[in-house]
Amino acid sequence: MSKDDRFAKQRIADDLEEPVNEAGNLARKLGLTPYPVNYWVVDYDEMNELIAYGGFQKRYPHWRWGMQYDRQQKQGQFLGGKAFEIVNNDDPAHAFLQESNTLADQKAVITHVEAHADFFANNRWFKMFSDGAPPRAASEATEGGPDRGPDAAGMLARHSDTIREYMQDPDIERGEVERFIDHVLCLEDNIDQHQPYSPVETAAEHFEDIEGVDVADQLDELDLSDEVKRQVFDDEWLDAQADDEDGVTFPAQPDKDVLGFLRKHGMAYDEDAGKAVEMEDWQAEILELLRREAYYFAPQKMTKVMNEGWAAYWESLMMTGERFAGDDEFVLYADHMAQVLGSPGLNPYKLGLEIWEYVENTENRREVVERLLRVDGITWRTFHDVVDFTEVQDHLEPPVWLQNVVEHLDELDPEDPRVDGEALERAWAGDLDAETYPWKVLTYEGLAQRHYSLVKPQYRGFVSRVSQEELERVSRYMFDDSRYDSVEAALADVEYTRGWERMREIRESHNDVTFLDEFLTQEFVDDNDYFTYEYTHASGDYRVTSTDHEDVKKKLMLNFTNFGKPTVVVQDGNYQNRNELLLAHQFNGVMLDTRQAADVLERTFELWGRPVNLLTIVKEFDDHDVEVAKRRDREPEPEEVGKRLRYDGEEITVEDVPWNEVEHLAATDIDYNTKPDEWTA
Repeated sequence: MSKDDRFAKQRIADDLEEPVNEAGNLARKLGLTPYPVNYWVVDYDEMNELIAYGGFQKRYPHWRWGMQYDRQQKQGQFLGGKAFEIVNNDDPAHAFLQESNTLADQKAVITHVEAHADFFANNRWFKMFSDGAPPRAASEATEGGPDRGPDAAGMLARHSDTIREYMQDPDIERGEVERFIDHVLCLEDNIDQHQPYSPVETAAEHFEDIEGVDVADQLDELDLSDEVKRQVFDDEWLDAQADDEDGVTFPAQPDKDVLGFLRKHGMAYDEDAGKAVEMEDWQAEILELLRREAYYFAPQKMTKVMNEGWAAYWESLMMTGERFAGDDEFVLYADHMAQVLGSPGLNPYKLGLEIWEYVENTENRREVVERLLRVDGITWRTFHDVVDFTEVQDHLEPPVWLQNVVEHLDELDPEDPRVDGEALERAWAGDLDAETYPWKVLTYEGLAQRHYSLVKPQYRGFVSRVSQEELERVSRYMFDDSRYDSVEAALADVEYTRGWERMREIRESHNDVTFLDEFLTQEFVDDNDYFTYEYTHASGDYRVTSTDHEDVKKKLMLNFTNFGKPTVVVQDGNYQNRNELLLAHQFNGVMLDTRQAADVLERTFELWGRPVNLLTIVKEFDDHDVEVAKRRDREPEPEEVGKRLRYDGEEITVEDVPWNEVEHLAATDIDYNTKPDEWTA
């Protein structure tokens, strides 16, 4: 970097110092508890490199990074794509600001990043990877902040150094290392993402039937005592032999952590010897390093909709609701935000933001409804007939001084729980710029009422749309029997923070699958115009097939269960007592691409060292049934058939298997004919 470049970046950094500090202060006022964030100013090429590296500055040598860099650069060059932000899950988090972006864009990135850092620090799925980190020192802790999180940048840098050393080792061919990495990366999503990472402890020796010699039979012929066997042979191997005799598979239960199973029991295939041999030390270590990285990145894939929606929600509130975007920046910010939310395909920013807003609205509505149902003369049966919803909206409106703090600064009461008395005194003394940052003289409670969702123009009819079913349900579970003599008295007790508190509870415990499953309701689908579409054999094209929320939910969840990838587990590590690996595809109604499955089996063979099998289910259509269905304008019924793919090191074979061998893999209530490519673009 030239001296002029350094000076330019320093000037930009100096201009951003105040927005960075104030965005962090505002985030904490709003109830967020983010990791500390270090911001870095980078140029266009550096930003593309960081995006290619997944948000980190140092990764192991591999062609995939160059491919991703080239794709990112072409997207910006030919498709008009623009990099706004990149932030990693680390403690402290590191965020990168592109120097060519406008100040409005930089502020948007900063507010967005603060919300991401809060999500990283508080979501349970991210915590699963960081639970083993040492606690933060008292001098480093932020007041009320989380314990110490991961040091991912350090971990990935160490992995990079280790793999680079292997590539530079004169006794190891660099190409062999890259090919081995390719094999592992083909399976990087085949881990148990619902469990915390733990290193694999491998047995010192595996006594297996590699050359057609049955070691177990030889042990029986020697007639050794159990005590001698335990002293000489590995306990796990002996237990596996006992399991085989009892007809129990190994592992006892299907194992989702395919990488972990291969790390523990896998071997390498020696072409010269024509048999499986123990992995080289470098192979075993690289496999474990990449497995650990897969566990680190898993929470980001599991919470894409939640996390991006969460960041978009708080960014919008800070930039527009609190005017963090200046008057001369607001239009540009609004335009760019509209572009982000209007991106085609399955847009995690838009979907996530809409669900978070729906969560906030429904929780706030429940609070209001609970208060109104305690008013004399209002029951769940008479609710819509006797409640004056215009009156309700009037009572929920924040007071004028809360809507326009600056013009009423002298009228504020420092004893009001919605007012930060100390900050107000400083504002009166001229030591605090309340005109630029009016939120500074408010408390969390004041900000919650100031931004209460139900008084926003787009949601003013949300309370009146509450269903009779919801009213009855709320009434049934109301345990507080206190009564109010008027609507005004009831609404005076509304807790304006309740929506935000519920959002934080959900942010802590959910992932995308549970998020969609719980909150994607029929009301949400109707309000936001969601629907499903399928390929129909009758018409030969895609048609809208349903607006039912259960159909929409299941269709969306196909994209998020197991990161939207096929769920494959280890079913048997000694298939047919031949040391072959049997994988099983947990069929959810979407068929595997058999060509890709064959490629994966070939790579898995390189990590197992012996033949590899895969059980799956396919849907077959009879040509006659398809023709009849077209004439009658209906869909033909497919037949589900079990298949077993096998790779023995030389060729792929596919054969039918009896239904009872795959019946346990069949889908129960999810049955879709297709998953269009654009849904996963």
